[in-house]
Amino acid sequence: MKLLRFATFLFTVLVVAGGDIAFAGDKDPLFVNMTTDDAYRSILAIKVSKNMSERGHPLTIFFNDRGILVISKANADKFKEQQAILAELAKAGATLIACPICMKHYEIKESDLLEGIKVGNPQLTGDALFRDNTKTLGW
Repeated sequence: MKLLRFATFLFTVLVVAGGDIAFAGDKDPLFVNMTTDDAYRSILAIKVSKNMSERGHPLTIFFNDRGILVISKANADKFKEQQAILAELAKAGATLIACPICMKHYEIKESDLLEGIKVGNPQLTGDALFRDNTKTLGW
């Protein structure tokens, strides 16, 4: 039954996409949209992002909705591992962007953000999201 569902899904994708499926090139940029503050899902998103960055893909992580909580210094104890990896990514040149609307909603000030996190704006976020050949992932 699972195989039949997968085959139906794959057929639908091929028909809708006209047979074109996008595969990442060796250096295609990766834009990760992280909306979660779940401990497992957030570490998974960050570790996958780090692995892709280490493979040469320019990396942007956009933190929004509850994902914004992961990058707040106030939550350092809860997200110690996540924040340590994010510090490495920032030093390595990854673009880490905080959603300003989400910051306001969760009452997180710019001074509360980890070092290396930029507050998003349409130009910054759009330039990363719409860079040629960018691939996206979401958590």
